[in-house]
Amino acid sequence: MNRLLVAGGLVAAVLVLGGATTVSAEPMEAGKAFTKLTRGFVNIITGWVEIPKRIQETSETSGAAAGFTWGLLRGIGHGFIRTAAGFYEFFTFPFPAPPGYEPVIQPTYVFTSEESGSSYSK
Repeated sequence: MNRLLVAGGLVAAVLVLGGATTVSAEPMEAGKAFTKLTRGFVNIITGWVEIPKRIQETSETSGAAAGFTWGLLRGIGHGFIRTAAGFYEFFTFPFPAPPGYEPVIQPTYVFTSEESGSSYSK
């Protein structure tokens, strides 16, 4: 058991150190880093909005019963993913990962439509 913990710790250390060297190869761009920080913060705060958004979408396409069952489940899943992506971007904002500080989730914000990239309004 002890050897397994030591081996796991070594693997984790190699992954962290290996990732740190590849991430730091690109210089930090302050404007893009700040955008990533802001994007992460907004997604942390608004992740829960995925729940009513997905309920509404599912209700429009499949009816109210599906909206309040399947839509609710979809909303919880999308909300969890958006919030987790927000935390990732918030805490890794100084590092250009993914390359060029690109968003890790699409659409970038909960209020952005998937189809057009414009603000979500229905």
